[in-house]
Amino acid sequence: MDMDIIKLKHITKQYDDGFVALKDINLTIESGKFYSLLGPSGSGKSTILRIIAGFSQPTEGKVYFDGKDITDLDAAKRHINTVFQNYALFPHLNVFENVAFGLKIKKKPMNEIKPAVKDALHMVRLDGYANREISELSGGQQQRVAIARAIVNEPKVLLLDESLSALDKRLRKDMQFELRAIQKKLGITFIFVTHDQEEALSMSDEIFVLNDGKIQQSGSPVAIYDEPVNDFVARFIGDSNILPGRMIKDYEVEFANNKFKCADGGIKPNEKVEVVIRPEDLDIVDPEKGKLVVTAQTQLFLGDHFEIKAIDANENEWLIHSTNGVKLGQRIGLFFDPEDIHVMRLNESQEDFDARIEKYEGDENED
Repeated sequence: MDMDIIKLKHITKQYDDGFVALKDINLTIESGKFYSLLGPSGSGKSTILRIIAGFSQPTEGKVYFDGKDITDLDAAKRHINTVFQNYALFPHLNVFENVAFGLKIKKKPMNEIKPAVKDALHMVRLDGYANREISELSGGQQQRVAIARAIVNEPKVLLLDESLSALDKRLRKDMQFELRAIQKKLGITFIFVTHDQEEALSMSDEIFVLNDGKIQQSGSPVAIYDEPVNDFVARFIGDSNILPGRMIKDYEVEFANNKFKCADGGIKPNEKVEVVIRPEDLDIVDPEKGKLVVTAQTQLFLGDHFEIKAIDANENEWLIHSTNGVKLGQRIGLFFDPEDIHVMRLNESQEDFDARIEKYEGDENED
């Protein structure tokens, strides 16, 4: 059974110069899950991490850990450890000494420290590295040492602040799998800060998408990708075709001068909306079989698919991901299913979205 381990209630953070980094943040973290705080630079994600860790104090609001108010509790007294972006390893200490550092500070006896360090290094697949110097390690190995140093203290929560950003693409991908495997094996809560959408989507049980100091949307990776609540989330998470439209009625929407069946409801007839269709949901067909006809403008081969940009008769631009290439200037049909169309109300918050869906589904059940 999942239990809440961290709660932030009405957290606001304003700096002395007047800049407001966080605006009335409310979030709940359950024990044993992998969370990502995702957003562009300056969105507030690292500020949330620092407040959870105790390195920064909120201007307003409360932080709860296992149901207890820890807002004013010293960082050293929280059952929380942090892996920083630069790993913060001590270059003058070897691997064993780095991992053992926190235990020595706690004055643990050496007969307890040695097996604990050995177990931590085994957990991150660094058996036999105890006597290595930090300068002898690769970036990925240094990151695993930083994780071992954090988990050896048996925290209930591990915070990771952009901890993969310094790695090259291949190693970064490998470490995504490793981090997820370590979290599963340990069964503790991970909170991971990143600006990389693919990283968050691939590793997380739940994602908090932030922008301008506010949580724009939270939910599973699939829910956020398939049902973005607003324009920012739709554009920030993956590639999207976003077009202005008008709701005709439940399950029918108008865009690109055509009416289409869709899977959305609960929006007023004739209300202006935005329509989202992911580029991988567009199938290229013969023009006479397409729901829309477009003309190919540019094409890039990206290894596993072609990225095609096209334009329709109404000057709407379309992004298409396909395993099949086309000729530039070629007229092609686009086919998509009603479920591939996601309708968004203009500037809708997640609270409004959730309330609308709940009411709509409730009304349908009554019928």
